Amino acid sequence: MVEINARQVKDLRDATGAGVLDCKKALQECGGDLDKAVEALRTKGLAEAQKKAGRSTEEGLIDSYIHLNGKIGVLLEINCETDFVARTDQFQELAHDLCMQVAAADPTYVDRDEVPEEIVEQERRILMEQAKSEGKPEEIAQKIVDGRIEKFFAQICLVDQAFIKDPDRTIEEVIKEYVATLGENIQVRRFARYALGEATGE
Repeated sequence: MVEINARQVKDLRDATGAGVLDCKKALQECGGDLDKAVEALRTKGLAEAQKKAGRSTEEGLIDSYIHLNGKIGVLLEINCETDFVARTDQFQELAHDLCMQVAAADPTYVDRDEVPEEIVEQERRILMEQAKSEGKPEEIAQKIVDGRIEKFFAQICLVDQAFIKDPDRTIEEVIKEYVATLGENIQVRRFARYALGEATGE
């Protein structure tokens, strides 16, 4: 078995937030390779997060963020299962990161379930016309539309967006990693983004 030292364990803990024993075990299983151990812990954590996804979330907090000298402001409600977790630094860090995400990336919805069906269908029609105008056969055009619809969701839905601090991960993946670390289901309930001088839409 590969000998694992305290420095390796610390580096892995810093990268993942996982416990000492989990870090040591992952490093041993991955032959001391830090990157592989990070991936192994994330995979394990995401699997555990899926199990927690259906649990009730009635605690949490409302966080705020003001950006660009008061030109953009965000209010966001994020929920968890207990007040204990809501008061942790990690949960509050997540809430603040999500507020900054909303300020920077300007999503319209929390997730794709919130997007009205007529908006999705309208976008599909537009994309299909574009694909056909490019001379694509029907079958190929449909695949192109499916791919572009995913990009559409990644623009307008918070959880589908690339994380501004780490574009290789989506917001959904980031939230699941916090679920795995904190041991509770976490959900973004709603958010509001304000830009100075913009119309309210009412």
